[in-house]
Amino acid sequence: MKSAAHSGVNWITGVDGLVSFWDFQEACGDEYVAKGPYPYRLKKMNETVEQAEKGVFGANSVNLTNGSWLSIPRNDCPELNIHGPQATLTVAAWINRAEITSSGCEFIAGIWNETAKKRQYGMFINLEIWDSSEQVCGHVSAVGGPTPGYKYCMTSAIGATPVSKGDWHFIAFTYDGMEARAYLDGRLDRRDRYNPYAYPDGLFNGGEGGADFTVGAVNRSGEIGNFYNGLLGGLAVFNRALSEKEILMIHQQWV
Repeated sequence: MKSAAHSGVNWITGVDGLVSFWDFQEACGDEYVAKGPYPYRLKKMNETVEQAEKGVFGANSVNLTNGSWLSIPRNDCPELNIHGPQATLTVAAWINRAEITSSGCEFIAGIWNETAKKRQYGMFINLEIWDSSEQVCGHVSAVGGPTPGYKYCMTSAIGATPVSKGDWHFIAFTYDGMEARAYLDGRLDRRDRYNPYAYPDGLFNGGEGGADFTVGAVNRSGEIGNFYNGLLGGLAVFNRALSEKEILMIHQQWV
């Protein structure tokens, strides 16, 4: 298992366009340091962030619950600040959802602040818009605030398949400057109109006062919320949209 996990880490860190990859193997401390070109430090934002002895790339993972989340200040992670008309990206994560009743949107990772209208990109589970529930969602915004004519941001790739709880899944979303795409277990989870989701507008530039990079929760309605409940075994961000073939190959490294 150890050699297989090590091989998977080496494979991912060798993928072109990687910004940062966290395998969450730190056994102590209040930070998780990324592997890859940019060793950014994800900081535990409260004492409820716990380590679980059930991992993907080793023995450990992070157990996130209501009230627990991770963050990097915006100015400390410039390569994660992906924005502009030419923006491209991939966010990928290995998750094991808690077997509890869902209570709303669950944020996985990205630069997304609803309160300050500083939305850029973010991967969610269970976004609950456009008649969706429990699917992988890749949220993108060129305006920062709500979609014109709506109360909330409505521009998102949304898969068709509910993400089961109590099992490990590899989820990802890509944006190539024209479309956002949501993936589940290495496959594009196609849904009419919403996956792929046409969005040629690019990503919002929040400037110096823009959103931080957060994991497991976002700032919304004036406070931190949309908490993800479950294990997080790995997280990777790339500065390009990986192809369907590449997404499948990453999935196959640990299945």
